[in-house]
Amino acid sequence: MKRILSIDGGGIRGIIPGMLIVALEDRLKEISGNPQTHISEYFDFFSGTSTGGILTSILLFPSEQDPSKPKYSAREALDIYLEHGESIFSASKWRKFLSKFGLVSEIYNEEVIEKILADYFGDTKLSELIKPCIITAYNIELRKNHLFRQQKAISHGDSRDFYLRDVCRATSAAPTFFSVAEIFSLANTRYVLVDGGLFAHNPAISALIEVLKNFNTFSINDIHILSLGTGITKNAYNYEDFKKKWAISIGPALVDIMTSSSSESNDYFIKQLFRSVNHAGNYIRIEPSNLSSIDPGMDAASKSNIQKIVALSDKLISENELVIDKLAHELIHDRKEVERRKKSVWNFLYK
Repeated sequence: MKRILSIDGGGIRGIIPGMLIVALEDRLKEISGNPQTHISEYFDFFSGTSTGGILTSILLFPSEQDPSKPKYSAREALDIYLEHGESIFSASKWRKFLSKFGLVSEIYNEEVIEKILADYFGDTKLSELIKPCIITAYNIELRKNHLFRQQKAISHGDSRDFYLRDVCRATSAAPTFFSVAEIFSLANTRYVLVDGGLFAHNPAISALIEVLKNFNTFSINDIHILSLGTGITKNAYNYEDFKKKWAISIGPALVDIMTSSSSESNDYFIKQLFRSVNHAGNYIRIEPSNLSSIDPGMDAASKSNIQKIVALSDKLISENELVIDKLAHELIHDRKEVERRKKSVWNFLYK
């Protein structure tokens, strides 16, 4: 069996999956009786887009003391939003005004997020993450999807390896919000990338395909996915409003439409895949169905809205308490089974 943890994009709404992961990790600690338990121990493969890619990178970031162990707990990963969300999405009123008329190409200064990512990740490389994962982006010059693959970074060396800070900069380069990311592999190959949410806002299906391809002894029946969303915005856009506005000013609305439709489509496709093999329960999707209590904008990172997102996330956790509890027990059971089999093989070989 292979277990996948997949985390959607959504800007500051990354607080939602971040808090769900904290809740699951806390429950794993309670049931196992081990306060050092970490979410990365219970999943075999991870995937993330945009804010989900950043979360994935923090959760799988290696400890300096033991590079096979994670440095940050789920709660510490969540702090990137609670402590830095406001500064990441901070722009003067003048800059926001100019962006509406295309006089600046993006609303936010990328130097702020680049400094925060550099502080978190330093010179750590994609290949050094502690578990296999994919993080999505889109290459605007080659017009193709780009998947940052931890396993390929290990197997192919510098030509497929990147500094983790650059991976996160690329996956979160949402058009109109941040400038396009121009990054280089460790072999100095240039890539011009934007947010992977343009094709995989919900990267669960990309992760499923990656696992089936790389672990070809497994079938879809053997794979379980926990997919954490940031909520679908249901803003209705008026034709006349679109027609009258400057093209540049509707950029954020177009990003919202593309990412929402991408997420809904991928969720539908993956549900149908598992239903087709009579394993619908292998795919668990948790996300809020209603964002009316918050400002759902990807960049709505005011203190008051962050507090509202936290409250919404807490409500979502309460509504899914039984699901989280059942999943935690299953994860612990799976891990015990893996350890039992390893012990049996060891006894067979060395006794």
